[in-house]
Amino acid sequence: MSPIFEPLFADSSFGYRLGRSPHMAMRKVWCEINEGNPWIVDADLRSYFDSVSQDRLISLIATEISDGRVLQLIRSFLEAGAIANGVWEPTKTGVPQGGVASPLWSNIYLAPFDHAMTKAGFRLTRWADDFVVVCPTYKEAERALAMARAFLREKLGVELHPEKTRIVHVTDGFEFLGYKIKRGKGFRLPAHKRTARTNPSGLYAVLRQKSVDRFKDQIRNLTRRSMPVRLREMIEAINPIIRGWGNYYRKAHVRKLFHRLDGWIERRLRSFVAKKWRNAVWRIYPLSRLVQEFGLMRLIYLVPGIKPSLDVTKATT
Repeated sequence: MSPIFEPLFADSSFGYRLGRSPHMAMRKVWCEINEGNPWIVDADLRSYFDSVSQDRLISLIATEISDGRVLQLIRSFLEAGAIANGVWEPTKTGVPQGGVASPLWSNIYLAPFDHAMTKAGFRLTRWADDFVVVCPTYKEAERALAMARAFLREKLGVELHPEKTRIVHVTDGFEFLGYKIKRGKGFRLPAHKRTARTNPSGLYAVLRQKSVDRFKDQIRNLTRRSMPVRLREMIEAINPIIRGWGNYYRKAHVRKLFHRLDGWIERRLRSFVAKKWRNAVWRIYPLSRLVQEFGLMRLIYLVPGIKPSLDVTKATT
């Protein structure tokens, strides 16, 4: 189904599409704000995957696929049901969350909304059930929110989340795809250190505290002092998490945060080796040995523009 529907999707849709990433969606929003659009409609759909109308979805799919056997197979997937408290219950609404086809079906369902907002001239950026619209004025943001609310309710039968949907100025900040974007002076370099005028609006992006907490919980769970593994095995287990999480957030303002988290991870590893915090194990396992001999991944060297030290280079070659 993907090759059939992919050419029909709007450019404003980024979620779960081949060749599109969260960084591309963030770059689009960033550029549009820098072009003079400081007002943001920050919106989220309420219980989207549970409230999708299966009949509407089948009708949208049928506009491109007329084979009745395929449509019946899709309906069987949708109505497969779920087991709750040991009892099977049919699913008459929504799409199965976690299903392999659900991301594609959700994009098909919201494609009319994407095209309607774009045709009306609004700068929409959507990732699954989370979207933002950047606007030059507050009045236009109100019009965008009103149109989005009416179209989603009347044409698609889904509602905006009342608590997670708002109109906000960029100076107050908003959250999108795990980042918090805001305009301010706190992260601007002094004039003599700037080499390019790539950020005229003084925008900056930082991580949500929830994202940091989840990352630390993952590392903490794998570096417990009671874990029955060797140090090398532990580092091999946490490296993919460090690499994946760091690569996702490395383009935000994270140098100080990454440096602090690197130190925290080192202390967790030394604590595992010594089974207690207050000790001299750091002399036996200095950072250079953890990196060079055991291959510990460092967050700080995932940040663009920071070159690995000699020890890190040796460890990764």
